[in-house]
Amino acid sequence: MKRRPLSTVVSTLAATAAALALLTACGGGSSDSQAAGGKTTVKLALWNYATTPEFKALIDGFEKANPDIHVEPVDILSDDYNEKLTTMLAGGDSTDILTMKNVIGYAQYANRGQLLPLTDEASKLDPAKQSGLDAYKIEDKYFALPYRQDFWVLYYNKTLLKQAGVPESKLENLTWSDYAALAKSLTKGDGGSKVYGAYQHTWRSVVQATAAAQSGGDLLGGDYGFFKDQYQMTLDLQKAGALLPWATASTQKVTYNSMFSTGKAALMPMGTWYAATLLADTKSGKTKVDWGVAPLPQRQADGKVTTFGSPTAFAVNKNSKHADAAKKFVAWAASEEGATTIAKAGVTPSLQSQTILDTYFALPGVPQDAVAKKAFKPDQVVLEMPVTDKTADVDTILTEEHELIMTGEKSLDAGLAEMSKRVKNEVG
Repeated sequence: MKRRPLSTVVSTLAATAAALALLTACGGGSSDSQAAGGKTTVKLALWNYATTPEFKALIDGFEKANPDIHVEPVDILSDDYNEKLTTMLAGGDSTDILTMKNVIGYAQYANRGQLLPLTDEASKLDPAKQSGLDAYKIEDKYFALPYRQDFWVLYYNKTLLKQAGVPESKLENLTWSDYAALAKSLTKGDGGSKVYGAYQHTWRSVVQATAAAQSGGDLLGGDYGFFKDQYQMTLDLQKAGALLPWATASTQKVTYNSMFSTGKAALMPMGTWYAATLLADTKSGKTKVDWGVAPLPQRQADGKVTTFGSPTAFAVNKNSKHADAAKKFVAWAASEEGATTIAKAGVTPSLQSQTILDTYFALPGVPQDAVAKKAFKPDQVVLEMPVTDKTADVDTILTEEHELIMTGEKSLDAGLAEMSKRVKNEVG
């Protein structure tokens, strides 16, 4: 999932009115809710409930383990989620459990004092096994617990590679230079029947977080020369016609799923969350693409895999009327029982163990080859964006300048220089 760049805070009356309408529809501010039979009802803010299988799996599993608590989903569109949640919290909404879609939003809510501390619950977790836990540490306190940990891999269309005579083993130690050459060679046709060698979604992290993770660059530092190689490769692929133009993908709101699951792209860097969608869509017959997973391409082929990722977590609203029940859900989701539950739904949990990994690979449809298994065990997963009180402001600037570079409104050098200037002057 992915679960992607943070939307800006609602700034117009129309957007605010729409958000307030959502709250009314969801019953966002109601207090002591009781379900039938005297159960305690807690409300859980989440996104795209019908198409995100982990949420139903977690709710069902928790309710089975805790029959005295009913969890009621508050469903919000994925693209609007952070914006709506920001408005809800600003308005004093009391939805009990809040899904932290990314660490950028989490940093905002925690630093504004809108979340209850979960430090006691966090102390019961093993940081060596609970991947992503440290991302939620703010001044020795925790205000959320991760339940899943996504990181980026390379999805590929097995049929298109086979037709081109490319062995899948070639993808096991791919460099970005190899990836670019392969994407160009796999690009076929034109017009509506064109198949692109690769698809890179519009999120800035596809370029920027990759560059930061694999070069050791600081996304908050204000010096962004380390972005240059990754941008040059991406812009060159776009110019060569091997990538769908960024402007087209943005203006037409192209989804990465529509590009890959219909066979319109042979290669696609994307988060591990996408595997759950492919598994579900294959099972239901929505897609027939024969897919595989390889490690994210690297700067150099030394056998080591460095990628980036971001945990997803649950937090408890400071205004919750049922904080104890809400905390119980958050702790259960981070537990081994919760981790096993979402692994069975095709999602990579935060809690890491060989047993849980075996559970994941036992799912029908999960690639079983050596290339896939290497992809799911990277040597290093770097946090997609560091968590500080400056994170959201820097994210906004990097996103705005990324769009100008990718559309050609600014040259690469001018865009990188403007990023540095703005972050240093506007954020400090």
